[in-house]
Amino acid sequence: MRIYQSEVVVLPETIHNGRWISLQEVCDYLGVKRHTVMRWIEQRGMPASKVGKLWRFKAADIDEWVKRGGASDEQEGVNEQA
Repeated sequence: MRIYQSEVVVLPETIHNGRWISLQEVCDYLGVKRHTVMRWIEQRGMPASKVGKLWRFKAADIDEWVKRGGASDEQEGVNEQA
């Protein structure tokens, strides 16, 4: 089956359709680097699931985590003082 470029459309809205998104898509979505997301997973409880060797995310979970302050710089100072 041949896929033509005109048939492939990637819109930012597709991130919110409930599908699992990749690490790169999360980085692009939040405007941060890969190491930042990995640190957030390890140190701040960013919602993520490992599928084999790959990290996968639900955009709705990421949105909620950010709204709760999970990506806040203020949290860094709190963690460092503890």
